[in-house]
Amino acid sequence: MASVREPAVAGTFYPNDPAALSALIDTYLEGQNGHDTAERPKAIIAPHAGYIYSGPIAGSIYRRVAQARDRINRVVLFGPSHRVAFRGMAMPSHTHFRTPLGNIPLDTREIAALCDMPEITIMDEAHETEHSLEVHLPFLQQVIDRFTLIPVVVGDASRESVAALLDRLWGDDETLIVISSDLSHFEPYEKAQAIDAQTNRKIIALDATLNGREACGCRPVNGLLHLAKARGYSLNKIDVRNSGDTAGSRERVVGYGAWEVTENADTGDHWSRAEQQTLLQVAREAVRNPLEGENNYNINLDRFSDRLKLQRATFVTLNINGRLRGCIGSLQAHRPLIVDVANNAQAAAFNDPRFERLTHDEYQRVDIHISVLSEPKPLAVQARADLLEKLRPGIDGLIIQEAGKQATYLPSVWEQLSTPEQFVSELRRKAGLSAEGWSDKTRVMTYRTEDFS
Repeated sequence: MASVREPAVAGTFYPNDPAALSALIDTYLEGQNGHDTAERPKAIIAPHAGYIYSGPIAGSIYRRVAQARDRINRVVLFGPSHRVAFRGMAMPSHTHFRTPLGNIPLDTREIAALCDMPEITIMDEAHETEHSLEVHLPFLQQVIDRFTLIPVVVGDASRESVAALLDRLWGDDETLIVISSDLSHFEPYEKAQAIDAQTNRKIIALDATLNGREACGCRPVNGLLHLAKARGYSLNKIDVRNSGDTAGSRERVVGYGAWEVTENADTGDHWSRAEQQTLLQVAREAVRNPLEGENNYNINLDRFSDRLKLQRATFVTLNINGRLRGCIGSLQAHRPLIVDVANNAQAAAFNDPRFERLTHDEYQRVDIHISVLSEPKPLAVQARADLLEKLRPGIDGLIIQEAGKQATYLPSVWEQLSTPEQFVSELRRKAGLSAEGWSDKTRVMTYRTEDFS
């Protein structure tokens, strides 16, 4: 039997008249925001306030979704609970959600199947007056031709449980994930800008520790960030503003933001555990050979799979009792992966100018860590502040080139230098440049690594 969840905030958060609502959404979808490409988002974070306040920010991301209006046929929508306190995540028993633009069918079969997860409950009360999901529905109806909906209100749920449900629902190119959240609430304009800028940095860094002061939808957002990090995806900022920028006063504002996840990010090759073990064993043998009087370590490429013969750049790091004992690497791929690892392992042990040659006794205690690099890509920045804003702590490796000098830090260095300011300053010192300096001829590149030991 059909059961419809009626709109709760039509006429208040957005127009109740279908023609007026459609026309208003079209105004928010107009224009370009400087991020439009042929690539459409797989998942988005978008705001859920009254349209007069958050509509322009929502429009900046939904116009990108419209690029796949004929390919998307299922929407998974997560939002926070504002009115009902409960543990876990709530789904409705309804068959349809209604807006002034018409009825949206729910994927009732999938919803029923998801109830085998202990965190999931059927709770219509959580959906009845909740606006965090509803305000997205007219936008979705405007930019997607036809779709079924899986709506999830998130209560007191861990980022791990949210990520597990997202992972199960991720689907293929036909599924769009929407995470609903506003940012800071009722702060003076400048203070809100500072809080929201910090929230943006956390989101870009996949730092799944957002709290309610930073984002009212912190639980679903943290779940997305947790999953994105596990899958090797990145988030791109599309727009961050507040109600003082759109339609309200600047005395007490609410922050809004829009971000996207795309699946074709440069996420590396994802080497299997067996491949990792092969590379680690080759690295260890390459170090052992000179210690046993065999200076040449010859690799028979016929012994290895085609994947291990792909040209890749690597760094090999040696540690003893947690302390660095050598590190040598390549920034550009120029030889087979297996060869690059062997050569860099041997160089880290015997040719790192910061250390004496590794001894046989040290070899017995050494830990070997391998980083396989993605292709470094230029990062378009005009000033130092621009670089600090765009860097993603914990994710980006960085190469700085200036005045004929060059240096790099692997992403693992973020563990010691946790802020972009520290990271850039110390890297400039490493390159023999002034820590605080910058030049119009400064060039920077970023890359990511897959690490194992």
